[in-house]
Amino acid sequence: MYVTINDLVTYESVDHVATITINRAERMNALNEEVIIGLQRAWQHLEQSEDRVAVLHAAGDKAFSVGADVKDPPKEMWQGVPSIGANTSKPVIAAVHGWCIGGAYVIVQMCDMVVAASNTTFKYPEAQLGFTGGLISSAVARIPHKVAMEFMLLGEDFGAERAFSVGMVNKIVAVGEELAAAQAWAKVLAKSAPLVVDTIKRFALETLNKSPAEAGAVAREQLLAVRNSDDGAEGRRAFAEKRTPEFKGR
Repeated sequence: MYVTINDLVTYESVDHVATITINRAERMNALNEEVIIGLQRAWQHLEQSEDRVAVLHAAGDKAFSVGADVKDPPKEMWQGVPSIGANTSKPVIAAVHGWCIGGAYVIVQMCDMVVAASNTTFKYPEAQLGFTGGLISSAVARIPHKVAMEFMLLGEDFGAERAFSVGMVNKIVAVGEELAAAQAWAKVLAKSAPLVVDTIKRFALETLNKSPAEAGAVAREQLLAVRNSDDGAEGRRAFAEKRTPEFKGR
C-alpha cells in the first residue's frame, strides 16, 4: 500500500514494514524544504500506522543524500530527523549508498540500525564551510568520542569500512543490496513482539544523552505543535473576535 506524502518522499507499507524513500536523485537527494517536511510527515504517519518498523533509503545510485540543498535549503533541518522532528517509537533502519553528507548523516545517525553499500562515504564538512545546526554533536553518544570529534571537525571522508569499524554502521553489503538487506532485518522486527521492541527502543533513547541542539529541537517541535493545533487557531480567532475561546484539547 502506498501512502501519499509529497512529490519527493514516498511511503510504501507491506506486511507491517514501511519503506520511506527520498526521491530526488537528479539533485543527488539534496535536502530541501519539501524533502524535510516529507520526511517529517512520513515519521508522523509511521507512528500512527499499523507498521512496526521502517526502512529509510534514497533513489538513484550516486548518493543517499549530499545534505542540505545549498540553492534551496530547508527552513528547519531538524524537522526531518526521526525522534527529533517527530516522535518515532518504532525502529528505523537506514539503507545507505554513495555519498551521505552533512545533514543527511544526522538523519542516519538517529536511525536505530544502518546497512551500508560498500560504496558509501560519510562526510561532515560544516567546520570547513562555516556553519552548523549542532545536531551532529549527538555523534559522541553513538560512536567513540575521539572518532566522533575527528569526523565532526576534520571534514574527512569515512568510507564504509571505516564507518563499520567505528560503529557508524551495522553491516556492509554489495552495492545495490542495501535495501533488500535492511528490509530483511525489518521483516524480523515486524514479526517480533511490538511491546518489547517499543520498550527497548524507548529505554535506549532515554539512556542516550541529548545534545543542547537536540534537546532544543525536540522542545521547539513540541511548542510548534501547540501553536499549530486546533486550540491554537481557536485561541487566535477568539482573541480577534473578542469572545471566550472554546478549546477542544487538540
